[in-house]
Amino acid sequence: MRFTKMHGIGNDYIYINCFEEKIEDAGSCSVRLSNRHTGIGSDGLVLIKPSEKADFCMEIYNSDGSRAQMCGNAIRCVGKYVYEKGMTEKTELDIETDAGIRHIQLTTENGIVALVRVDMGEPVMECSGIPMNCDTEKAIKIPISVGGKVYLVTCVSMGNPHAVVFMNDVDNLSIDKIGPLFENHELFPERINTEFCVVESPNRIRMRVWERGVGETMACGTGACASLVAAVCCGLTERKAEIVVNGGSLSIEWSSNNHVFLEGPAEFVFTGETDE
Repeated sequence: MRFTKMHGIGNDYIYINCFEEKIEDAGSCSVRLSNRHTGIGSDGLVLIKPSEKADFCMEIYNSDGSRAQMCGNAIRCVGKYVYEKGMTEKTELDIETDAGIRHIQLTTENGIVALVRVDMGEPVMECSGIPMNCDTEKAIKIPISVGGKVYLVTCVSMGNPHAVVFMNDVDNLSIDKIGPLFENHELFPERINTEFCVVESPNRIRMRVWERGVGETMACGTGACASLVAAVCCGLTERKAEIVVNGGSLSIEWSSNNHVFLEGPAEFVFTGETDE
């Protein structure tokens, strides 16, 4: 089976062209291939498939085999893949995901995709839509106890659930200890992705992310979007900002039509074959 490894500012996935390849058990395959010691090494597996209602379909599996609804970094890589591999000549595409159809725009230079802008849709703020085990309508700066300490969290779904925590310092945070406690907190019946953020200016946020089913990753596109939405709701930033993550930075805008737009690069790493 042929594969391509790609990354969006360090958020790396293994991409399989399912127009040419067939995957029987994608979850188990993701676990084996994602292992960074005995496999290819990645944050998960992405299948590029035909769609009856969009230009292409994207299926995402985390490194633990669980299925993810959406990934802003992965969808940019899908756009670059299908354009540069000659699967489309379009520079505007609709991609089917488990979170719905997402529209992307490709900025190309001499046949190479330099940037991809993604319409990530409207944020969901209602607790029932995240989902959360709470009686409040929205979770904006609500206190929760994690590991014996109380944190103020703002929760947003961008197709998958996020809890955003604003702090004074994230670079010295023991995220490998606190991340799993947030992920598996009883407040979140389907687990949660958690963004730990420092607002550096009205147009710049430093973010680290713990992704459910994966652990800390170099970047998270939906998490970057959720962080900006949370920051705006908490009165901390303007509606457009640079989100700086371990792998680079993304430009995020919460537009007046309530849609969140993400823009950033996507890169090929290598291609190969596996006996899967």
